[in-house]
Amino acid sequence: MPASAPPDNEPQRLAAVHALHVLDTPAEEAFDRLAQLARELFDVPVALITLLDEQRQWFKSHPGFDICQTPRDIAFCDHTITADAPLVVPDTHRDVRFMDNRLVVEPPHIRFYAGYPLRPHDQLAVGSLCLLDHQPREFSERDMGLLKSLAGQVEELLRQHQMRYTLAQTTRRYEALFNESATGIVRINRDGTVLGINPFALKLLGYTRDEVLGRNVAMLTPPDLHDRHDSFIARFLAGGRPQVVGRGREVEAQHKAGHRVPVHLAVNAIDDEHHQVAEFIGILTDLRQIHAANQRIQKEQSLLKVLHQGITDYPALMSGKRLWIFLMEALRELTDSDYALIGEVIQGDTGNALKLHAITDLSWSSESQQVMEQLASGDMVLKNPNSLLGRVFSRGKVVIDNNVNASTQRSEFPLGQVQFDNYLGVPIFSHGQLIGMYAIANSRQPLNRGLLDWLQPFTDTCVLLINLYRQMAEREQVMQDLAAARDQAEQANQAKSDFLSSMSHELRTPLNAILGFAQLLASNTRTPLNAKQQRQVRQIEKSGQHLLSLINDVLDLAKIEARQLSLSIETISLAGVFDDACSTLEASTKNAGIALSCTLPDAAWRVHADYTRTKQILLNLLSNAMKYNVAHGRIELSAEHQQEQIKIRVRDTGPGVDPARLDELFEPFNRLDAEDSTVEGTGIGLSITRELVEQMHGRIGVDSQPGQGATFWFTLPVATPAAASSPREPQPDASSAPLSSPTLLYIEDNPANQRLMEDIVDAMEGITLRTASSAELGLDMLQAERPAVVLMDLHLPGMGGYEALAHLRRDPRYRHLPVIALSANALPRDVRQGLNAGFDDYLKKPIDIAQLSDTLHHLLGAPTRQEP
Repeated sequence: MPASAPPDNEPQRLAAVHALHVLDTPAEEAFDRLAQLARELFDVPVALITLLDEQRQWFKSHPGFDICQTPRDIAFCDHTITADAPLVVPDTHRDVRFMDNRLVVEPPHIRFYAGYPLRPHDQLAVGSLCLLDHQPREFSERDMGLLKSLAGQVEELLRQHQMRYTLAQTTRRYEALFNESATGIVRINRDGTVLGINPFALKLLGYTRDEVLGRNVAMLTPPDLHDRHDSFIARFLAGGRPQVVGRGREVEAQHKAGHRVPVHLAVNAIDDEHHQVAEFIGILTDLRQIHAANQRIQKEQSLLKVLHQGITDYPALMSGKRLWIFLMEALRELTDSDYALIGEVIQGDTGNALKLHAITDLSWSSESQQVMEQLASGDMVLKNPNSLLGRVFSRGKVVIDNNVNASTQRSEFPLGQVQFDNYLGVPIFSHGQLIGMYAIANSRQPLNRGLLDWLQPFTDTCVLLINLYRQMAEREQVMQDLAAARDQAEQANQAKSDFLSSMSHELRTPLNAILGFAQLLASNTRTPLNAKQQRQVRQIEKSGQHLLSLINDVLDLAKIEARQLSLSIETISLAGVFDDACSTLEASTKNAGIALSCTLPDAAWRVHADYTRTKQILLNLLSNAMKYNVAHGRIELSAEHQQEQIKIRVRDTGPGVDPARLDELFEPFNRLDAEDSTVEGTGIGLSITRELVEQMHGRIGVDSQPGQGATFWFTLPVATPAAASSPREPQPDASSAPLSSPTLLYIEDNPANQRLMEDIVDAMEGITLRTASSAELGLDMLQAERPAVVLMDLHLPGMGGYEALAHLRRDPRYRHLPVIALSANALPRDVRQGLNAGFDDYLKKPIDIAQLSDTLHHLLGAPTRQEP
């Protein structure tokens, strides 16, 4: 038997089946009688009342059938539901739909079926009333009419069953609501007689059920409402405007013990089937806690208002005595008192004293007025530990006295002529420490522990305010101390900067002559030096360069500490920096007998770094590896690509370092006991190197073991391919057209530097040198002969270099005349200042002859220096 396809409305139909709440319920006599009537009326062995569930056919009544359900796929009823119409099968053996059905070929051997769909609601077929026979038979129209009538009776039984289920559920919910509700419920009839009352209402009003049922509800109202209560009901029943019914309001109920209970009463009228009022239901909500809370809230509103204003307006109130006067007056108002005071406890070696911040005026004469002013200003402190105030500020005790005149002496008061009736003194503690007190007198309410508890928020606020008062005073002092320290630090920093600038100038000036003449002697082609003299000159130049390096290191360290070191971060080729650094030290390592192995990184590797400072880092590490190496040792420079960074290593074959002291290597001026060795140095190179690496967002470290050499390493961030640029290459200076015998005017007051410049220019063919010992003389010489370029020292007697430059730039004739600054002021800020002032270039002493020659070549197209 092929299973029928489910109807299109199957989800809705199944919902209707389950909404009946009939499935799997016990047998009911009404259904069984109706099914039995069908059997007898149609003379069939089986009559079924079925409901079709999702996977099964269930029988509410099944006389003549031993089972209570079958699978849906063999149910005849399924075809009835699918067709949504009566189904008659006269002979199942002749119907292809059923001839192989299990119920046909096996017991009960169904040969005849007639089914009528059941639609108790919404025209949705939920099941069927069906007739079964073991013999084939015919089914007339009259039979179908009778089956339809019986099906209608089944539908009515299903509706009634559903109604009884719904009513039972409603009843259970009502009983739970009535008996377990957290509100009081009272039922009364039209006469006001109590029909029912729930446990909550009985407990709320102190009655038992028997004491209330059958009596007029007026017994639950205060006596003054007894007579009016019935009139409320009568007026409502007569169509008057409702005052409670359907509206609800706050009222008072009468407790059995005689006191009144605040409740919210909501009354609803219940109509009968004729739409006439049959009874009333009153809902009582207990308002006792709410009323108590409202009273507390109202009492505390004024307190909270004071506290809120004291906290929120604290900065404004802190001016002068406004805060304390505000709190004192608020305390008087809150406690309805004539007098109040607030003070701070000052702890001393001999005991506590009270410094008053605010006190009600108690004066009655000029003398007492003077005392009050001293007390209010804090110039006078109270110290008597035995007075009414002293017992509070000295011993930290609460003092409550509602009959002051009978229990105290007049001398216990700050002023002895004022009449006091009652007194409350409260200590103020912060973390167990007594920091202040407040007091009131002549209050119009009893002074007791309850009032003290109520004032606790005020006391807590006083704790906060006194601490804030002290902190602000301390903060003010700290701010003054910080301002003084800042001024001292700025003065010290300025003195340091001035000292460094002065040191740079004073040290570079003699070095200018030393290195300049040494370079001239070494490169003199006219009267060349012999080999011994060459060695001596090289030693002079080497020592001078070493001294210059030490000066530069100290200045670099000072700039780093002052956060004045500027970096030019760009995308650079690491291979280019490696090659540049190794080329610089190639001759030095050979002379020292050290083998330098430089493994150039991949040409495509790029990093974000400052080219000059990266080269400085490499030179520092390579120089250290050369100085602290063994005879005929090796240095290896390599790099490794590590995801977002490149790690550069400098490995040497020196004596190594104890791992416990590796961190000391990067401390300024710490040479790990090498101070007494023959190796020169200040011990700040690695400190500078670390700062440079970290400022370029890298890390630096060292791995070493004694006797196994050391490997210094640092990392630099990898540049992304999009940001990569071509390797930094030296750019040739643009050359101007050569001048015919250009003149160089050199303004310098130092004779040694003048002679040095004469010798330098003497080695440059085609340049004529003119020298002036002051700016004033140089400006006069400009009038007589216009030079091609001016080389000017900045520190000159009389007119300085900057003033002379400004004088030149104001003259249209010399506005574009190239002017080069030459100074021993070598800090970066000095160079920036010079270039910003308008110098075409800024050269530093000691002078680099090659740099001077290149600068002149750049500005004038003059011949370059002569190489030896």
